Amino acid sequence: MNKLGLVAASLVLIASVANAKDYKAGALEVDSPWSRATPKGATVAAGYMTIKNTGTTPDRLVSVSTPIASMIMIHEMTMDNGVMKMRMATDGLEIEPGATVELKPNSSHLMIMNVKQPIKKGKPFAATLTFEKAGTVDIEFSVEATGAMSPAAEGMPDMHDMPKMSH
Repeated sequence: MNKLGLVAASLVLIASVANAKDYKAGALEVDSPWSRATPKGATVAAGYMTIKNTGTTPDRLVSVSTPIASMIMIHEMTMDNGVMKMRMATDGLEIEPGATVELKPNSSHLMIMNVKQPIKKGKPFAATLTFEKAGTVDIEFSVEATGAMSPAAEGMPDMHDMPKMSH
């Protein structure tokens, strides 16, 4: 890649970092909420994000709501004798002081139940997080492809959409 191409690629990366969708509620920082597109007829989806507690006291995510579904449950994943188990976090999700909690595929996550409309790639949707101490914060989930394992860098095209480069 020539110097001009390298500079252009660097500017795109910097712009995507600057445009990342991050939210704040009290001492909590909510980074990059995202979900996957749902197949036709699906009524369940999942939500992911990172929550960091920059404060000195614990807080707890106690509920999540969205207009596109009738309910969102907080699910915890644990390993028990080599078997992954999922259960609803009935007391919410604790975020210790100085800790970062990552909701991600094959781990703790949000279960979006009774989806009222298809969730489509590239069509974000709104939600409200409610924390025990920090209160509520309105967020927007970006929507990735059905099988995505992480959010795409904002402003970056999918790899299969990029032209082939020669040296």
